[in-house]
Amino acid sequence: MAQPDIAARLDRLPITRLHVFIVALCAVGLFFDVFEIALGNALSAVFSAPPLTASSLQLSLLLASLYIGAAVGAPLSGYLADRTGRKKILVGVLVWLAVTSTCGAAAKTLPVLIVCRGLSGLAIGAYWPLVVAYLTDILPPRRRGTLIFVMMAMATLAPVGGIFLIRWLTPLQPMGIEAWRWTLLFGSAGTALAAIAFLFLPESARWLKACGYDALAEAACARLERSAVLLRNRHDWTPLAQTHDASAGDELPTAPYQTLQPALFGLLFFLSPWSTVAFPLLSGAVLMQKGYRLADALLYVALSFFGPFIGTIAAASVVDLVTRRTALTLCAIVMIASGYLFCAGDSRVILVAAGFVFMLFCVFYVTILNVYTGEIFSTRSRASAVSRGWALNRVGAVLAPPILLPLMHSVGPTKMFSAIAATLVLSVALLLGAPRGPSRQPVR
Repeated sequence: MAQPDIAARLDRLPITRLHVFIVALCAVGLFFDVFEIALGNALSAVFSAPPLTASSLQLSLLLASLYIGAAVGAPLSGYLADRTGRKKILVGVLVWLAVTSTCGAAAKTLPVLIVCRGLSGLAIGAYWPLVVAYLTDILPPRRRGTLIFVMMAMATLAPVGGIFLIRWLTPLQPMGIEAWRWTLLFGSAGTALAAIAFLFLPESARWLKACGYDALAEAACARLERSAVLLRNRHDWTPLAQTHDASAGDELPTAPYQTLQPALFGLLFFLSPWSTVAFPLLSGAVLMQKGYRLADALLYVALSFFGPFIGTIAAASVVDLVTRRTALTLCAIVMIASGYLFCAGDSRVILVAAGFVFMLFCVFYVTILNVYTGEIFSTRSRASAVSRGWALNRVGAVLAPPILLPLMHSVGPTKMFSAIAATLVLSVALLLGAPRGPSRQPVR
């Protein structure tokens, strides 16, 4: 019998020890990636109080610099990863982040720190889409979504970790160095260690095969096949679809949207932060406008952030049971309902519950959208497709808060949320023309 090709062998593999190690290491890298993003809120607080009080323009630049860098770094890294390899660019991205974070910790002035944060954004915008492309290449179809969700759940702990670290170090100031500088150094050290560990991972055998590196692809695939089995496939497991030829076109055939798919997914990414980023950022302001004390508002916002970790772990076991398109639609509907409940509600229980649910489904939505995009596009263009989408997501994240905040002050939180709900409704309408997605099926 003819030897199955590399893609088919990867798809038929059980979950091995190497698979778990790869996912765990990707989770560590993503933890420090999200950790750096979360530091933006802490830095804005640090530079809003004496003796480091900054102007409104400087604070805006400090917060926006990371997203501006991300909008540039994501498509560039995706382009390079599709041409030179996933692992090589992932290592480069982590090294770049470690170096720029160290430079930020050593910054003597706020303008220098803003530049360093912008340079860090080049890597922060790159890491998540690259990891999605890499794991989509490697993981067996039946548990691809589950394992990516587990990785994302681990990363959701980063904001809490960053906030508690900087709070713990603030009164201590070891060696006379400010807490925010130590926190940046901690993130830099963790990122550097992750970069070193990535050197020991295999390159994507699927990508190597698609690019014609047959011997290297065989070696990378064999390494996974030799790894100890941790979770075997069921005896009745058979591939749900034929493995596609990686040399085929970039998109799965979905008339009449076949030629419009890159634009369609790009628009979905651009629309997503208007709900998933802007509303969580504005939730504290909504509570303050309702008349709640600052301490209560912060407590409710903090409680809502426990939703992502708990819910993502719980959802990991069921995420692959429905199509990606269906999952995104359900997420949008729940976000609309919980968002309106949050804006209209007055009860403390309702506010906490609605915020918890909204934050939970925000994480679901963003994770599923990235996985969905990675599955739709072929191996030769997967990293570029997800990275381009993520760049548009970062652009939306920059534009949404300054547009929605004045709207909330002028017309109130409920009407402001109507604008957010409109972006979700438009996303659902776009999904009607999108392919179902090859969840639990081989990718090209």
